Amino acid sequence: MSDVVTAGPVPPPAPDTAALDAYSTVVSTVAAEMLPHVASLRVRAQRRQGWWAEGAGSAVVFTDDGYLLTNAHVVAGASQGSAAFVDGTETTFDVVGADQLSDLAVIRARGDAAPAATLGDADRLVVGQLVVAVGNPLGLAGSVTAGVVSALGRSLPVGQGRSVRFIEDVIQTDAALNPGNSGGALANSAGQVIGVSTAVAGIGVGLAIPINATSRRIIGTLLTDGRVRRAFLGVIGHPAPVPRAAGAGRNRTGLQVAELVPGGPAERAGIRPGDIIVKAGEHDVHDAQSLQRLLFADAIGAELVLSVYRDGRQVDLRAIPAELS
Repeated sequence: MSDVVTAGPVPPPAPDTAALDAYSTVVSTVAAEMLPHVASLRVRAQRRQGWWAEGAGSAVVFTDDGYLLTNAHVVAGASQGSAAFVDGTETTFDVVGADQLSDLAVIRARGDAAPAATLGDADRLVVGQLVVAVGNPLGLAGSVTAGVVSALGRSLPVGQGRSVRFIEDVIQTDAALNPGNSGGALANSAGQVIGVSTAVAGIGVGLAIPINATSRRIIGTLLTDGRVRRAFLGVIGHPAPVPRAAGAGRNRTGLQVAELVPGGPAERAGIRPGDIIVKAGEHDVHDAQSLQRLLFADAIGAELVLSVYRDGRQVDLRAIPAELS
């Protein structure tokens, strides 16, 4: 399919702020800023047993040379698709790389695309902060909803069975999200993209992948390598308080091992069910996410000292993380 330009909706004019209340001024200003950067995606993906499925979603331009950020589940099974912007510009795109375990994907427009939106830092968000979601839900291009950050630090499970991992620090918002919003922008009041809308968890509950140091690392890896290599230890656990006798301060938690993947790196290192992992290398471990964020490509095959609390004392064990297939 060749790149074409068709007539279509145009971006809204700058709001007359003198006629609006303060809340409306912020939302309409962010909407006017964000709408040109967000594309509506059409994807035709090959599924199992050879049949094809049509999909739709959203994406946000994050570089001036035509790279866009979306959800991995939006482009799953596809290598290309088409993108349309609110000014009527249409172009085809190629999938550069996707990472199912963060639900992030990078695509690149073959033709003209909008200038890049500004990426922010979700680690600076606070509960109650105003956010604006821009996307293309239910086939309605250029839709805008607003709400607040209703919770931070949520975890979104991805995968199946023992391969389940968690997308960490997911943003929860009451800004209305619907099918088609996936891959669209969640912006703060300064017009910075601080999240990528990913899921509807229930009535009035939407989730977004944060833009932070971890996701920027994933995006950079997708740009250069097209995929993200991860290490794994084979530990299944949950947060648990560390006994005061271990020298931990009040409210100190670690990752208590509930189950081990048979023959996995943790089992080979001598980790046992019931152990509480409190440190990995020089980093404190409080839960599965704090351990998981250490297990990227550079950890594969490298010795990792795990400090565990066991039978009233701390034990140091040496593990060699393997590559997650």
